[in-house]
Amino acid sequence: MLDERQTVEQQQCDLLCMDLPHAEDVRAGLPEAAGIAAAAVRAKALADASRLRIALALLSGGEMCVCDLAWVCDLAQNLVSHHLRALRSAGLATSRREGKLAIYSLTDAGRTLLAALMGASVPATPR
Repeated sequence: MLDERQTVEQQQCDLLCMDLPHAEDVRAGLPEAAGIAAAAVRAKALADASRLRIALALLSGGEMCVCDLAWVCDLAQNLVSHHLRALRSAGLATSRREGKLAIYSLTDAGRTLLAALMGASVPATPR
């Protein structure tokens, strides 16, 4: 097994052989720092197994209330609410009130990111 120093050395160029025009084109094509930070927040929101499970339930079930999501995901309602707030804050889910019920669904960004993460195409919004 290689030690850490050898691994780092293997990951670096031995010569400064930069293709400046190509590197500048790539650099110019990157999103602004704020856009990258927002994408990192969305990705981080799905890095938790419980949030990922809740998001998958919403992907499959469309609009669902907290109590249904809690039952489907086998989690306490307060925990589901906590995770849904994180998904909403990241822009991956949205909610609306229907009387005393809080109804949640994935946003287009949430469905797209989840489908990419799970290696599937984005299904049409259920219901």
